[in-house]
Amino acid sequence: MQFTVTQLLENFTEDKLVTAKAIEKKLGIEEKPQEVRHLQVALDALEKAGILEKDKGRYRRVPEEGLIEGRLRCSSKGFCFAIQEGEGTEDIYIHESRLSGAWNGDRVLVRVTKDGVRRRSPEGEVRLILERATPTLLAKVKAQDTADGLSYRGIPLDDRLLFEVELVPSEEVPDLAIANEHLAHVQITRYPLGSHPPIGKILQILGETAETTNDIDLICCKYNLPRRFGVKEMSEAAGLPRSVRKADLKHRLDLRELLTLRIGNAPALSLRQTETGWELGVHIPDVSAYVSPESLMFSTAQKRGRTFYLGETLLPMLPEIGVLSQPEHLTMSVLIQLDQHGNVLSYEIHPSAIAVTASLSYRRAQYCLDQGLTEAEAVELDDDAINQKIDPEVYSLLVNLNQVGTLLDQHQTCICLSHQEPLEPDDGVWGIPVLPQGVAIAKVVSDICLLTNRLIAEHLQALQLPLPYVVQSAPDANKLADWIKLLSTIAGVEEGEAVLQNWQTHLSKLPPATQDILIYLLWKLWRLGEYSTTPGLHYGAGRSAYTHAVLPQHRYSDFLVQCLLHLVFEAGRDRRTSRSKDGVNLHSSTCHGQVNWSVLQPETEKQWLETLTTALPILNQQNALHFRAINDLEGLRKAATMRSLVGQNFYGLITGVQSYGFFVQLEQFLVEGLVHVSSLKDDWYEFPPTNGKGKPKSNNILVGRRSGRQYGLGDRVEVQIRGVDYYRQQIDLSTVVSPETALNDPDNPDNGLAQPTPDISPNLDEG
Repeated sequence: MQFTVTQLLENFTEDKLVTAKAIEKKLGIEEKPQEVRHLQVALDALEKAGILEKDKGRYRRVPEEGLIEGRLRCSSKGFCFAIQEGEGTEDIYIHESRLSGAWNGDRVLVRVTKDGVRRRSPEGEVRLILERATPTLLAKVKAQDTADGLSYRGIPLDDRLLFEVELVPSEEVPDLAIANEHLAHVQITRYPLGSHPPIGKILQILGETAETTNDIDLICCKYNLPRRFGVKEMSEAAGLPRSVRKADLKHRLDLRELLTLRIGNAPALSLRQTETGWELGVHIPDVSAYVSPESLMFSTAQKRGRTFYLGETLLPMLPEIGVLSQPEHLTMSVLIQLDQHGNVLSYEIHPSAIAVTASLSYRRAQYCLDQGLTEAEAVELDDDAINQKIDPEVYSLLVNLNQVGTLLDQHQTCICLSHQEPLEPDDGVWGIPVLPQGVAIAKVVSDICLLTNRLIAEHLQALQLPLPYVVQSAPDANKLADWIKLLSTIAGVEEGEAVLQNWQTHLSKLPPATQDILIYLLWKLWRLGEYSTTPGLHYGAGRSAYTHAVLPQHRYSDFLVQCLLHLVFEAGRDRRTSRSKDGVNLHSSTCHGQVNWSVLQPETEKQWLETLTTALPILNQQNALHFRAINDLEGLRKAATMRSLVGQNFYGLITGVQSYGFFVQLEQFLVEGLVHVSSLKDDWYEFPPTNGKGKPKSNNILVGRRSGRQYGLGDRVEVQIRGVDYYRQQIDLSTVVSPETALNDPDNPDNGLAQPTPDISPNLDEG
């Protein structure tokens, strides 16, 4: 595996000497000569930098006070700050001359050289670059005449990267002339050394501009997302069994005669009526039965971390495992006993095998339910010009699943939002279920998947085993307060906690277009969930013990949970000692509260915990990358739509007011744009306005000094699209004024209404 300085330094302390061989083993590179050499180079460099000291061939960390770890964030104007993690920490200003070759996004160790006073940030210098954030970048290729002839430079498209890259020929692009004046995906082969610029090679030539480049290509290159598998991975996948063999059924429940239905991208579901209520079966594809820890596919899944969903394009975590697309395949089944009211009585988890009876898309399943078809008739539905006959038994199962889903919904504490097609059937990357509008069956499937995730987490927790919990913090308090203020203003209710508690009631009384905007803005407030070995609150799911388990073919976290379940069932101890007569059923929730011994052998559990601890930072990093990529793609596609509408007028809602203007969310497109104060030519606007005694009346309103015209939070306004920056996804708007107002145009030198252009502080936001 490749390693970063951060991963390397985690293995050193100030009071213990460690050999290079021990580090090789911990990093898993002891049998990789090239990476062993890289490790020795890194150790030598850290020793020369004074971070490590060497004593008889062993290393330890040099104690040094005042060093702070942070993520570097720069603006296009050259302002850079080291951002510390954690609440209440200060940002440290880093002058351009003290960056030591660090770039925007890099994780760095900073020494504070000057304390902050009053409102000024503390100042510092980069002591060490722990982790590079930019192994590749998008750049515009430019030819330059030099004394040695024509050379080529790559100018980063991200203007927060304050450098140019010297380009060299490569196998992919041996002749750099063909890339001149084009965008290119550039790989950094050497970072800057002293006065020497960084060097890079071109991996892929794109369009002449961002606008002429395919948006998927743009996103994949920007975030360096792998789009293909190597020959070895594909060969390994092709060599897997294509069907369920007799030997595979050993120690498994054979459920192939069970009626099962797969809806959308969720696991197959079954439902049987019992004396006490229902037995709900969730049958998760058993990926771990086909992908062993020694395989190359396992390493690939670990590195990629998850499947990336980019619009209609899927970048899978694993090559296709053919048998899992067949009706008959191996599964991990969660069999849940429910009472007549949807309460969970008990459940069991078993390796199993099923044969999927039918597969339906979300919309096909909903159409079938909406038609009110009788159970006795077979139904043909037309979906994408493909006729599929719905078996009466399958239809009956669908109806019953819908009925049970209604019962489960009464016990769910999570928040759901409507948007487009769900990427994942549970809370997914957003931390809350995002469901297609008008497709109620998707909510049923989501509730079942959320319940399954929760029960598996509770079971492993009851067995006192470490697992990848999913935790999610509450939305930022200030941002949530702004949203509550916006809702209160529009709905005409008094601000307070009651607004949040009854937000759906207040929202339902507003026009549909306004509802869409407010739901979209609320959706954007949610924080990204993180994986942790420690249980904590999952805000969206409303639970404190929660994991991801239903998509092992698409998320490495789910795959790890499945590996842990197999470990428990194959090597777990069901009694305290071998002499104990009575044991417990490790497959069943009936064992909860009875296990007071280590289910796994100490060495096995230690190895598992090391695997988990190594994997979680990668999972969180890839989850955040996925989140940024899908948001970025959505932004690019909205910006592309806006470019074709420049000059046209639309209505929107004012969602934020600042001294330099106000932000408007367009109703028709859910796109935000800025009306800059300099475009308001009918008057001189003040923020915040004064009450005549120099005291502000409101900080959510701009008021014209002469006319008294107001632009306030929650106002509905008509605006015109003035311009669009496609790559930065910035929309410039102007208000549409009446003819009477236009007569007061301040361009007339006699009216004295010239609007000043305010100084806007540098934008340091990522993305």
